[in-house]
Amino acid sequence: MIDGTIAIVGRPNVGKSTVFNRMLEKRLSIVEDVPGVTRDRIYGDCNWLNRTYRLIDTGGIEMADVPFQKEIKAQVDIAIEEADVIIFLTNGKEGLTNDDHYIAKLLRKSKKPVLLGVNKVDDISKIDNIYEFYALGMGDPIACSGVHGIGIGDLLDKASSLMPEKQKENYDGMIKFAIIGRPNVGKSSLTNAFLNQDRVIVSNIEGTTRDAVDTVFKANDKTYVVIDTAGIRKRGRIFENIEKYSVLRAKSAIERSDVALVVLDGDVGIIEQDKHVAGIAHEALKGVIIVYNKWDLVEKDEKTMDKITKEIRKQFAYLDYAPIAFVSAKNNKRVNDLLPIIDQVYNNVNLRIKTNVLNEVILDAQLANPAKPHNGKRFKIYYASQVQTSPCVIVLFVNEPELFHFSYKRYIENKLREAFGFEGVPIEILARKKEEK
Repeated sequence: MIDGTIAIVGRPNVGKSTVFNRMLEKRLSIVEDVPGVTRDRIYGDCNWLNRTYRLIDTGGIEMADVPFQKEIKAQVDIAIEEADVIIFLTNGKEGLTNDDHYIAKLLRKSKKPVLLGVNKVDDISKIDNIYEFYALGMGDPIACSGVHGIGIGDLLDKASSLMPEKQKENYDGMIKFAIIGRPNVGKSSLTNAFLNQDRVIVSNIEGTTRDAVDTVFKANDKTYVVIDTAGIRKRGRIFENIEKYSVLRAKSAIERSDVALVVLDGDVGIIEQDKHVAGIAHEALKGVIIVYNKWDLVEKDEKTMDKITKEIRKQFAYLDYAPIAFVSAKNNKRVNDLLPIIDQVYNNVNLRIKTNVLNEVILDAQLANPAKPHNGKRFKIYYASQVQTSPCVIVLFVNEPELFHFSYKRYIENKLREAFGFEGVPIEILARKKEEK
């Protein structure tokens, strides 16, 4: 769960990307000692004191009419809009500049919480460099060094303290499903189809991202939350990098859902971005249903559905556990059939297997097909335990975890699916060495 969004803003060459990478503890942004390297927004997730924040690295803003400045400024505007807290980063080596004053003025207009960081204060002898930055009127400056890691924790502590309270979601006992997919596949139409078929809409709640709306509704004596991520807005004259932005929004929606409906456009067919979005749901270990929308626009005969099903299985081989539904959201065709599928996948997501039954299945699987020896050793499972639901995590206690070949892991997973169903649910299987007594 993302606890908030932090944007790092400043003029060129103040070290925004270096601080960004230090907070992520990995090299994601390109870092060079020349201005203007970062032009687009770059996203990453930062873990700090048991909370997870989404970080946004931005291009450098300056008053001069330099190449790409108009595009950079538009990208920074979007980052500021998305952010809950803004880190205004300056350069302690170069001192206060007119560009810093210009940016301070822009940030005051945003009405967002802003904290002032003075970067490149690499040792205690340079601490006096921060005092001139009080002139910006942005509060107490925090000395830091992205290169050496100095003051990074102080920046994150302050950002955390400025983070606005999130609206608490009280969705206990409700089935939460997210509608995800690339633009124009019919996500809005599908949401409307769910809500316009004699449903009782309980409430509309803004989600934890500004681009998702949670709608609570009742059907068949059950309460659902549909998380709609439809509709990428055009912001001013800038057109978003559509793939990056839709994937980001899908990820945020999936984090809050039990089941993800991956919507495909039957009129266009499968494209690479579909696989990218679907992969996010798979990697998040959420329940997944593939929804082939715009079925009314597909020229078909009695073999078409089977042919398309085979193509989906080929293109989405990693989602072979996901059920496939063919619908026409715009015409409200087959949409009613989706709710029972969502119910079943939700039940599978929360399925708890009795330990003795689980171990019977694992034992039978080993007896039917023992693992092949490797370097004179044979992989052996002593016992198994389901340690978690939603997502389903099964731990195998074994003799040698390194002998657990992916093909045998796949075999065990297939046997679990044969025994318990798990349709629509990814299974994470972990091997742990059995401790000797």
